[in-house]
Amino acid sequence: MELADRAVGFLLSFISLSIFTYYTFWVIILPFVDSDHFIHQYFLPQEYAILMPVFAGVVLLCFLCIFIGFVTLKSKKKKA
Repeated sequence: MELADRAVGFLLSFISLSIFTYYTFWVIILPFVDSDHFIHQYFLPQEYAILMPVFAGVVLLCFLCIFIGFVTLKSKKKKA
């Protein structure tokens, strides 16, 4: 099981680093590259650089609130 845990950890680290690198290049470096450069075809428009993290944050907050609600309800049922 230890090898599987390491593989999953490595995979998650690689995915996180890839997303971070892509997003950093998209938001910080790409605005300084000419708009007719071929590299722009690999990235979404700049508006999505703000919309996607906001949407992900809202979804994460919703799941967190639902989880807290379930834990609170389960806790109250155990006391009764």
